[in-house]
Amino acid sequence: MDADSGSGEQQLLAEQVNYYRAVADEYLDGKLDEPGGDELAVAVAKFAPAGDVLELASGPGTWTPQLLRRADTVTAVDSSREMQALAKQRVAPDLARARFVQADLFAWEPDRRYDGVFMGFWISHVPWGRFAEFWALVDRSLRPGGQVLFVDDAHRTEQELIHGEASTTIQRRLRDGTPHRAVKVPHTPDGLEQELTSLGWNVRVHQTAGPFYWGIGTRRP
Repeated sequence: MDADSGSGEQQLLAEQVNYYRAVADEYLDGKLDEPGGDELAVAVAKFAPAGDVLELASGPGTWTPQLLRRADTVTAVDSSREMQALAKQRVAPDLARARFVQADLFAWEPDRRYDGVFMGFWISHVPWGRFAEFWALVDRSLRPGGQVLFVDDAHRTEQELIHGEASTTIQRRLRDGTPHRAVKVPHTPDGLEQELTSLGWNVRVHQTAGPFYWGIGTRRP
């Protein structure tokens, strides 16, 4: 079953949520150690505006402390309470400036607008059929002139490609062997730029030395 087909997409997204809940304790064991990762850290360090930042799919708080170094506040939204428990430990010294919201990003609505929106390793997990809808959510979350930054990768192993390279549905296994399906869209920088341009965004996407990429920009007036 492919995420792009629409059939069973809700079930696939539910499995993706369950995977990230179940993998929380071993998530960092699977960190992708490839060239270019340091470029992502530099991009995030330069991004965080002096104001209020929204972090979508904040996960275990890998990037949240870095955002808090410059932002006044960070609102971190994620569907996994297990991941958020880890994130709260990471930002303990700055917990008063961080707000954690547990919510499904495909159903959540912001209660305010932000100076910046950040997404770490999330864009590739958004099915193509929901891509435009998701970026409309980002637009509703941003103040006029606010910036968006995302970092991600296009890495998919042969073992994950249970339906072949043409499918955006992958299978990942926990340490104990339990399988979980998830969405993994192998974006290219040029393809992402073109898609976002068609949706009214002015975003430049950069390829790193390895499989990672990052994009930064604003909504066109």
